[in-house]
Amino acid sequence: MSLGQFSISLAVKDLAASREFYRKLGFEVVPGEDFDHGAETHVYDRDWVILKTAEGAMIGLFQGMFDKNTITFNPPDVRAIQKSLKEQGVAFEMECDEQTTGAAAAFLLDPDGNPVLLDQHDA
Repeated sequence: MSLGQFSISLAVKDLAASREFYRKLGFEVVPGEDFDHGAETHVYDRDWVILKTAEGAMIGLFQGMFDKNTITFNPPDVRAIQKSLKEQGVAFEMECDEQTTGAAAAFLLDPDGNPVLLDQHDA
């Protein structure tokens, strides 16, 4: 099972201030795109932004999108991971449709209630 790229998704109060803080730590903004989530469109660099260091450390800053900081993985096949974890008795807060293809996400909590997002970007 490949979980792909790891990052932390931070729930921030002021996106601009947080972006500048992490840029001072050596993070650079990674280009991104707006995306639709249900009836909402989340605008890149207004609602969220991804930053990365030269060494590959990644963080996502999300204003008004998450209640808590979230552990995030970008697997190549979120559906296979979801299926495998469900077979092992892991419960999901939000499941992706295993009959579809392309970008999808699934959301679960670890035993201590820490949010874990499995977010497949590519088809």
